[in-house]
Amino acid sequence: MDRRAVALRVAQVLFLAAVAWFGARLLLRHWAEVRVLQAALTPSWSLVAASAAVVLVSYAVLIATWRGMVQAWGAALPLGVATRIWFVSNLGRYLPGKVWQIGAMGVMATEAGVPASAAVGSSLVIALVNVLAGFGVVAVSGAESFRLIGAEGGSLWIPVALLGVVLASLPWALGPLIRLAGRLTRRDVLAPTLPAAAVWLAAAGCAAAWVLYGLAFRVLSIGLLGPSAAGDAGTYVAVFTLSYLAGFLAVFAPGGIGVREVAMGGLLVAAGLATGPEATLLVVASRLWLTLLELVPGLCFVAWRPPRVPAPPAP
Repeated sequence: MDRRAVALRVAQVLFLAAVAWFGARLLLRHWAEVRVLQAALTPSWSLVAASAAVVLVSYAVLIATWRGMVQAWGAALPLGVATRIWFVSNLGRYLPGKVWQIGAMGVMATEAGVPASAAVGSSLVIALVNVLAGFGVVAVSGAESFRLIGAEGGSLWIPVALLGVVLASLPWALGPLIRLAGRLTRRDVLAPTLPAAAVWLAAAGCAAAWVLYGLAFRVLSIGLLGPSAAGDAGTYVAVFTLSYLAGFLAVFAPGGIGVREVAMGGLLVAAGLATGPEATLLVVASRLWLTLLELVPGLCFVAWRPPRVPAPPAP
């Protein structure tokens, strides 16, 4: 085994050790908070399980969306390999900084035979499209969602129109944006001319995943608090998406911890979806819920490696 292979293996071990440390600390902290609040819980475990199933469907949508972007780059990944890469690289969000997830996805895809430019570039594009699609989902989720950010529905046509222009022009703006992202992440990324349909399909896939996340959060809330938590579905989608984006864009917060919780608690109360104590319960439970749904599959895929396809014999 050469030095490069040894260094890569050591880096992988350190990466997983750091993920395990930060993830375990996060779980233990919130598990203790759930134990304090459990007297207020009357959970419907079937609804909690249903909410987890919806989250897994959203994962499947995101994996299919990323595979489609890799194909648009002129490369390909088998479904099993792409699923493993997506879940394992997703563990990187629990480390300080926001480049670990994209970096791990790029490295693992390159190891799987995807050209480096396609591996890193597709990851950057999906990250960018996902953020823009998230704001788009918030913008179209209804008047109640607009009220959450302190604006009247009629005064929002300008930002909504601007967001529509950005999404529509994304296929042509991706080149400069990818080059900028490459400089920020210190990676030399070639930006090909992607078909407009591929970018718009990626935006549609990311938007669908955001909606599924929000609906899963609503089901979880009903499962924990009962029928009184069955508020407007669009508002739940907006609350979850806004708080998740706030945590994602806070570069100093591993996994968005702290930022997402503060945003979610305030939005739940402002939207009338929960009282203060109920919001606290939902914030803690949702963090524990999503952390388990991210860590458990990711760590399982770390242990499982898909069989390698042998190279064809030389002629």
